[in-house]
Amino acid sequence: MTIILLTHSCELSKGTNTGVLVTEELGERARLVVWERTRPDPWLLEQIEQGEAALLFPGEKSQPLATAKSYRHYIVLDGTWQQARKIYNRSPYLHKLDKIAISALQPSMFRLRRNQVDGGLCTAESVIELLNANNEQLNAERLQQRLAEFIAGEGRR
Repeated sequence: MTIILLTHSCELSKGTNTGVLVTEELGERARLVVWERTRPDPWLLEQIEQGEAALLFPGEKSQPLATAKSYRHYIVLDGTWQQARKIYNRSPYLHKLDKIAISALQPSMFRLRRNQVDGGLCTAESVIELLNANNEQLNAERLQQRLAEFIAGEGRR
């Protein structure tokens, strides 16, 4: 399983971006792709065309994570909720993907940004849920620990 972080360019310089924790902790199993509206990443498009990728994105046509089939690649939109909606709405190639929604049992512990969506999770928390659902508890626990340390230190400085 590979986690593909489709990252809004504004996130690259933010000290509160938790996507960096995912790439640091998962190494080669996580790939950061910077979203460009007019020039989609060729590698990402190739993965989508192979039919082995799903998009982590809530909505009425999304499957619950608990009952979704397994995929080789999970695409996670890395940005604020407003940025994530923008990425999705302006990227027609994402619309044809199977969509998966997370129903978190715990509220988000991420409070380093304002304007959070009720019931929403940060990027790292979303990946933790994906790891747990794919029987990767050790990786999930390590990422959870890194996130807790990140939050306690109030992000990267």
